[in-house]
Amino acid sequence: MKPLLSCLRLQFHKDFTLDDAEALVDYFAGLGITHLYASPLWAARSGSTHGYDGVDPTRLNPEIGDEAALTRLVGRLRQHGMGLIVDFVPNHLAVGGRENPYWLDVLRWGPSSRFADMFDINWRDNGDPTLEGRLLVPFLGEPYGQALVSGDMKLTLDETTGLFQIDYFEHCFPIDPRCHALMLLENGMGEQARPFEQIEEAVSLEEGAERAGLMLVEHVRTEEGRAELETLLARYNPETPEGAERLHVLLERQHYRLAWWRTANDSLNWRRFFDITELGSLRVDDPAVFAQTHVYLLELIERGLVDGVRLDHVDGLADPAGYCRLLRARVDEAATRRPGGAPETPVPIFVEKILEGNESLPLDWGVTGTTGYEFMNAVSKLQHDSEGEAPLKALWQSFSGRAHSFDSEVIRARREIISTALVTEFERAVRALSDVARHDPMTRDTTPAMIRRVLRELAVQFPIYRTYADDQGLAPRDENFFAHAVIAAREALTPPEQAVLDQIYDWLGGEAPNNDDAPGCRLRRNAIVRFAQLTSPLAAKAVEDTAGYRSAVLISRNDVGFDGAHFAGPAEAFHRFNAWQARHFPGTMVTTATHDHKRGEDVRARLAALSEWGDRWAEQVREWLITSSSLRQPGDEDGALAGPSAAEEMMLYQLIVGAWPLTLSLDDGEGLESFAHRIADWQEKALREAKLNSHWLYPDEAYEAQCRAFVMTLLTEDRGADLRRSIHDVVTAISPAGALNGLVQTLLRMTVPGVPDCYQGTERWDFSLVDPDNRRPVDFNTRREQLTQGQPLSELIDGWRDGYIKQALITQVLGLRQRLPEPFLQGDYQGVAFEGERAGQLIGFTREHEGRAVMVIATRHASSLLEGDTLRIDASRWGDTRLKCSVDEARGWQSLTTGQAVNLQAPIAELMAALPFCVLFRDTAPVTLNAEEARQAETTRAEASGTDQMQSV
Repeated sequence: MKPLLSCLRLQFHKDFTLDDAEALVDYFAGLGITHLYASPLWAARSGSTHGYDGVDPTRLNPEIGDEAALTRLVGRLRQHGMGLIVDFVPNHLAVGGRENPYWLDVLRWGPSSRFADMFDINWRDNGDPTLEGRLLVPFLGEPYGQALVSGDMKLTLDETTGLFQIDYFEHCFPIDPRCHALMLLENGMGEQARPFEQIEEAVSLEEGAERAGLMLVEHVRTEEGRAELETLLARYNPETPEGAERLHVLLERQHYRLAWWRTANDSLNWRRFFDITELGSLRVDDPAVFAQTHVYLLELIERGLVDGVRLDHVDGLADPAGYCRLLRARVDEAATRRPGGAPETPVPIFVEKILEGNESLPLDWGVTGTTGYEFMNAVSKLQHDSEGEAPLKALWQSFSGRAHSFDSEVIRARREIISTALVTEFERAVRALSDVARHDPMTRDTTPAMIRRVLRELAVQFPIYRTYADDQGLAPRDENFFAHAVIAAREALTPPEQAVLDQIYDWLGGEAPNNDDAPGCRLRRNAIVRFAQLTSPLAAKAVEDTAGYRSAVLISRNDVGFDGAHFAGPAEAFHRFNAWQARHFPGTMVTTATHDHKRGEDVRARLAALSEWGDRWAEQVREWLITSSSLRQPGDEDGALAGPSAAEEMMLYQLIVGAWPLTLSLDDGEGLESFAHRIADWQEKALREAKLNSHWLYPDEAYEAQCRAFVMTLLTEDRGADLRRSIHDVVTAISPAGALNGLVQTLLRMTVPGVPDCYQGTERWDFSLVDPDNRRPVDFNTRREQLTQGQPLSELIDGWRDGYIKQALITQVLGLRQRLPEPFLQGDYQGVAFEGERAGQLIGFTREHEGRAVMVIATRHASSLLEGDTLRIDASRWGDTRLKCSVDEARGWQSLTTGQAVNLQAPIAELMAALPFCVLFRDTAPVTLNAEEARQAETTRAEASGTDQMQSV
């Protein structure tokens, strides 16, 4: 099997199965891919479009295929020397519904369930006496009392198991079999009740219930039994007062309390994924739970069907470091039993991890790297022009009504979310710290109210997703982040509260809780975990899902894993980032598009080009804001402004310009209609994420309708024609620079340290928006046909709008990675320097290992270099710009695109005569010149430089 040199992410679901992927393996191999990278393959909710709502990790999702299909896919991959990486979700499973056997078992048996420890449930001391020993199950569409008498909750008998349950739309709520005996006795069915009375005398509760249930099934198959069953069920009909009361009494005896969905944010006594109540978090820190949930994954690795693992959201786990190390040990152990022996290199493990600010991935987790969000951020900053920040920020602050910095928007969002969507998670952390305080006589007067005030401020100010404190206390890498939060929180607290803050700092890792025999240390370790499991979702909800939709100086700087507070970055920062990756995580994943991105990679690339238009864009938007007034609907009778607001409208213009398809013309009515609906769907989600004029929990449908009408008028109706034409003119003008950014972004992704990941379909232009738009079906047939054409890049560049050049670039560079793998797998990273008038508009670096080397040179901030509808840069634009290199370094290079020898001392205009970028390689060590040869070469270079200067004059 080939080493992991590149991967391609596929989203599996019922409309794209394992067999569909198998049929495309030849195409992926031709593209240069060495590994497919699959979305979760495990059993998920019926109809799942992504697999992150898994219900059982011990089997495959039947909607995408069975083991035979997986074996066929892997077999086809092996024919090309390719492998398979799978996405695994250790943090949560889907709950509610009726498909998760573990969740249903916990509902049925409560703390007695063999899976009671699988989910992170607080069975005791949660502050609500109605939940003592019970779960809150907030899946009702209306308050409990109304749902009870509505008739929507129905007692039924599962006639395969003989056990009673409550059916409520898509949900199933099992009835404890130990309640069945009384139900049957009250209905005069004593003989059928006796087996249920003896359940606890059986070998196990499950075995006793199974035997009793099968006997009941046999009885109800008789005419007499059927009549008795119908009588029993009628007694619990909630449409009568007596039936509703009887059903209520029955439900009160269960191990769960049914509740309205809105209660979840305030009263939930089990941990969920972020604020999504349909996803229940798992306790994989428990060895039994780890074994149960990972057995099938490890089996597939051992059998040689899986060659790498991507871990979803490790920051949600109690102990990410411990989990990763344990998984590494188990994966390595399984790999030793693979057919043909253990692989030469460890099976790669990638973690989905958001790295904030100057945070880095810990070196001691035993993982190969991350899923690559940090590279998305780094290349985005490289392609944004810092000169555009001031005018764009002035525009935003003048008209949006939000003069806050991105960081202050984040703080405001954190304050809102910790008091609304994440109250449950916050209160769980408060209880954990209160337990610590009460345990010690010296601190027991530290009340929950004091802790609540201080903890809220500390969590709001926390600058990263979480710390990784353990029984040794805070790791050195976390101390600075924690200190930042403590200093910021102190400013908002009174002196007595500041003393509590210092105490909480000690409890949360400032002092090591390393005495296993001390109960207080166990309580502190629990508090550390609960704090980390609060700050992680708080960061995600505040940054990505709120502030990112409230602040849009340029929305291309707001995406998953991005540092929205920093608009742009110099080439030196990009080089430092890549050099660090080369030293520490050379096999990390590198990506620019994912199933989670907010805007497609080429949308961001085009919007980055707008950063070079700062003043021009600001002037244009001001004009549009005036022109658009005629397109608005009138406000309501109370004088409320019709949507969208000025801030929402400015964001909308950015998205329209960024996402406008290259093939969409102004006279394409059907295309404009389709595009308008995509933009309107995006805007609806953006409004709810921003939580200013609408909200997921209480959407303002009237306001949303006004915003949708504005979009449709603008993009499809005659009244919007003039403004639409003006927007299209900007799209036409900016698209070449945006496309060049897109190609350069693609090239850098494939050549910097790490494994390039290509998200499905992005081998052509990717103008997708946030999910589900970025998960639309991909036309692989067209892409496969295109791949066979084999035209050189220098010919394809003139027809750049059709996207062929992007696919051809990917194919050529991935082909080079396979022909010359050493520089990419083991090579160092060195930024190269340029001199001359356009030096700042170039980025370049080398990757070298034992004489084999690759050099990449590419254009950045290209708007001033391009003219008209072309990606070609006229040689005269480069002036005297050159690569800085010695005579020795200049020799022995060959162009990937032309196959010709290249002298690096030639002017950039010559090196990039055919394309606005170049990829060079050298398969041997550079030749060292003697002194005389070096003098002659330098003389030749000086003469050439003088000639260039005369020509420029």
